[in-house]
Amino acid sequence: MNREQELRNVRNIGIAAHIDAGKTTTTERILFYTGKVRRIGEVDEGAATMDWMPQEQERGITITSAATTCSWRDHRINIIDTPGHVDFTVEVERSLRVLDGVVAIFCAVGGVQPQSETVWRQANKYRVPRLAYINKMDRVGASFHRTLHAMRERLGCRPVAVQIPVGEEADFQGVVDLVEMKALVWPEDSEFGTTFELVAVPEALLERARRFREAMVEAAAEADEALMLKYVEGRPLTPEEIRAGLRAGTLNYNIVPVLCGASLRNKGVQPLLDAVLDYLPSPLDVHEVQGTNPQTGQVETRPPSDQAPFAALAFKIMADPHVGKLTYLRVYSGSVGRGGTVYNANRGRRDRLGRILRMHANHREEAGLARTGDIVAVVGLGETSTGDTLCDQAHPIMLENISFPEPVISVAVEPKTKADQDKLATALDRLSAEDPTLKIKVDPETAQTIVAGMGELHLEIITDRLVREFGVGASVGKPQVSYKETVTGVARAQGRYVRQTGGRGHYGDVWLEVGPSDQYLVFEDCTRGGVVPAEYVRAVEAGVREAMESGVLGGYPMTNLHVKLVDGSYHEVDSSDLAFKIAASMAFRNAVRADRPVLQEPMMAVEVVVTEDRVGEVIADLNGRRARIQGMEPSPGGTQTLRALVPLAEMFGYATELRSLTQGRGTYTMEPSHYDRVPEAVAERILPGQFAYSAGA
Repeated sequence: MNREQELRNVRNIGIAAHIDAGKTTTTERILFYTGKVRRIGEVDEGAATMDWMPQEQERGITITSAATTCSWRDHRINIIDTPGHVDFTVEVERSLRVLDGVVAIFCAVGGVQPQSETVWRQANKYRVPRLAYINKMDRVGASFHRTLHAMRERLGCRPVAVQIPVGEEADFQGVVDLVEMKALVWPEDSEFGTTFELVAVPEALLERARRFREAMVEAAAEADEALMLKYVEGRPLTPEEIRAGLRAGTLNYNIVPVLCGASLRNKGVQPLLDAVLDYLPSPLDVHEVQGTNPQTGQVETRPPSDQAPFAALAFKIMADPHVGKLTYLRVYSGSVGRGGTVYNANRGRRDRLGRILRMHANHREEAGLARTGDIVAVVGLGETSTGDTLCDQAHPIMLENISFPEPVISVAVEPKTKADQDKLATALDRLSAEDPTLKIKVDPETAQTIVAGMGELHLEIITDRLVREFGVGASVGKPQVSYKETVTGVARAQGRYVRQTGGRGHYGDVWLEVGPSDQYLVFEDCTRGGVVPAEYVRAVEAGVREAMESGVLGGYPMTNLHVKLVDGSYHEVDSSDLAFKIAASMAFRNAVRADRPVLQEPMMAVEVVVTEDRVGEVIADLNGRRARIQGMEPSPGGTQTLRALVPLAEMFGYATELRSLTQGRGTYTMEPSHYDRVPEAVAERILPGQFAYSAGA
């Protein structure tokens, strides 16, 4: 079998969903049915193969994305199982960047939940085709049709059912395959669900199955002119033609095939594997990857071929106690062998590959070669970071980097002893290399080490890993909100830096105009006549960026600014980059002080599921937390789902309060939404005595 044929039989997929929808449970069944593992590992027992970290096994959640490879119908499937908790959304982001397709799992009871929407937006961002699997059809309150409707309404997609369930809740027995119009039923005595029976569609479901099949055939026909002509003429489409049409529609992002099952009860997973091969793309179906030549700045492409120049993206860094630093790569074109040399286009340096490994969670398997379409881990790339492009030096290319959200919460971490001090710095360096959403800085006033992350659970896991993995004794402060500062008006100010030191002096003089913007920073040179020479403009911008790291109200980072360089002067001998950088920083701070600076805080999108008799108490409590209630809708089992925007500062300890208000029956989820202005009275409490804020507000 030649290599190109093999590439058609490769699938790089991710399993993604809201927390507790059954991602890891489904992945465990996939590994079992494909023969990768001999026994099914259960999440609830802390024995799941893909949840290998001690913290994952104790909590029953996925924290880090785990990669594995298995085979089904002579195809190789590379799988990345991603976390569902919003605190670890970075793992989903970087996985979707390098995957060709996604299996989005939905809970048949919960439907489309907040993190489901986040994952969907991320998949839209990277243009990743996907199919949907409605899990937990055996649960009380399960509804296939309600979940389909929620997908259409909340995700804005076109779900096309290729299966419908045979029974729901306790009566769930299997699925109707609408393509073949046969029912797949799993007998209760089928050991681990390895066998199922192919039977005629039950009489009670026949009419519904025909309606759903008609909609499916129409969707398949729309993807191809020949199929549409055949459909319009009233001629039946063969199962092969239906699958081809559905595949084309999926790859064009027009439809989302929908399947269903109950993974924990071992029902529905084998047809899901078939659907992955039938509807999700191989590396050959994905468009040629685009990048920029770092030497010429020209846009270039790389086809998915072993004969093309080598190009790969480093999407994850991991510290392995046995082999050292592991760099996970997605190979887009070309091939490279063990001991080969690659060029890091982002850093302009050559690196030599050590070992090439295929990963199965935390287990390693040697591979001599990494080829197009592979997802592998390599040893020996000491200076490579997440998002770096590795390529052939003779044909350099820089692929699109991975963007990560800004952290919203921080804690102060202090070593307990002098011996822990060095260990703490080393451990935090390694952890921040693994996790780009983890930001480490030292407070210049208190000399404290500040660790910023995506949420309380995120920071809790980090501090736990400091103790367990790195043996660091550390004291951790209370979580702090990551506020930001910005301006509401427009102000102009001068910054003049003049120093005479006996020899050559320093001279820099700039006028800046600072106003609001919808971007982090828009810097504009509006000078005329060379009052600030072009060679110093970059130094002025660098001074502005440095000054933005610490605002004038509380020292919080500044954001959303439009800064114009409008005037200035220079000295032919004494002017320098340093002088203009300092002058720009002075002018910026002077302008911001005069410019009505305001404080901004992270707002969280919160969903609370609560019984109807407790809705009033929960709304009253949320209102006391400065919530803006967005809406309320009924949920299964006589519950209501409340949606609200709530400041992160008001959500600390909410889990305990909600349990108390609802007698333990209420649940909630939250994810970062946006930054919003802090009300004046609240800002005065955060920054007492800040007259500039009060006057400006």
